[in-house]
Amino acid sequence: MKRVVVTGLGVISPLGNTVGEFWKNIVNGKSGAATITKMDVSKFKTQFGCEVKDFNPEAYIEKKELKKFDLHTQYAIAASDDAIKDAGLDFSTIDVSERHDMGVIWATGNGGMGTFEDQLLEFHASGGVPRFSPFFIPKMIVDIAAGVISIRHKLHGPNYCTVSACASSNTAVISAFDTIRLGKAKLMVAGGSEAAIIYSALGGFGAAQALSKRNDSPETASRPFDKDRDGFVMGEGAAALILEDLEYAVARGAKIYAEIVGGGMAADAYHLTGTPPDGMGAALGMNKALKEAGISADKIDYVNAHATSTGLGDMSELNGMKQVFGDHPVAISATKSMTGHLLGAAGAIESIVSVMAVKEDIIPGTINTVNLDEHVPEGMNIILGESIRKTVNYALNNTFGFGGHTATSIFKKYTE
Repeated sequence: MKRVVVTGLGVISPLGNTVGEFWKNIVNGKSGAATITKMDVSKFKTQFGCEVKDFNPEAYIEKKELKKFDLHTQYAIAASDDAIKDAGLDFSTIDVSERHDMGVIWATGNGGMGTFEDQLLEFHASGGVPRFSPFFIPKMIVDIAAGVISIRHKLHGPNYCTVSACASSNTAVISAFDTIRLGKAKLMVAGGSEAAIIYSALGGFGAAQALSKRNDSPETASRPFDKDRDGFVMGEGAAALILEDLEYAVARGAKIYAEIVGGGMAADAYHLTGTPPDGMGAALGMNKALKEAGISADKIDYVNAHATSTGLGDMSELNGMKQVFGDHPVAISATKSMTGHLLGAAGAIESIVSVMAVKEDIIPGTINTVNLDEHVPEGMNIILGESIRKTVNYALNNTFGFGGHTATSIFKKYTE
């Protein structure tokens, strides 16, 4: 099997549109939540979210081309362009035969849902006159961001979209890892994007009683593991990672952030939207990732928890961790307390957090959580408040999605 390393990162997020700004705000415990500005939400029970701020798509895409791309694809283009640049890659200088072994696996939970909503509202407003845009279908379909990234950089290797709800982009990262280590590619662009702060998503998740309603204090609304939590906070954005065959990365003199050594995917097989209280599926995915990495649970220094700030989900994950880690006091934090929940892009943005934790030996804190739920299993080492400095040789990243999907990736400090 090939060894696989991370050589480039890119992010468009509620906490900044560069990796440096994003990581600084994560380490400093800044919340990205505020009242929603992109649409009128005065009639909604939840009126806030974690919006991307100061995003300029024309820095990446010609103005005349913007109409071809849904916002989630615009985010994907920006994050992947930045990750490619960060990795020191210029694909135009790489022979096409090499690019046959370079591909894209990109995730989204909802794809061009905003485009779909806009077109149907326009159709209704017109009295049923079918004036649909010729770009409607390619803007909407979930695979299009993967295709656009591939076309943009002329990458002819494996190219597809992973959709497993909120586990989607961790699944993409794991799939890219598998593709390279099996020798089917030597470089992959992996990640995910989401632009679901729209009427239908806000209304749908609200109707499901999944969203926090703390309109008076958005910045404190996402509070994982807290006994007073009342739901998750919707987020948006994109995150990209460049994964490479170690030999190829070393040969071209790439900087290496970390090595990815394990990926475990499983299913709760339990409920449409809920997770089993005992955390069976979560534990199964984590154990599969550990087995693939060839390490025992006590080697893990940090877990970036899925922890969306919902009662059943938070406890299910912690119960799963208790099965896996036992009395090992692994440091746990929930960065969704700052970013909100980026849905299909959550796993990728939290992969970046995990990679940076390994690289910088910093474990971000969990903000807003002041009164731990009394059902938190005994001995759980949840990092609350400020970030801490600690050697992180291995970081584990958990993501779970509606439909019972679980995905766990493991990143390791790179050694030659």
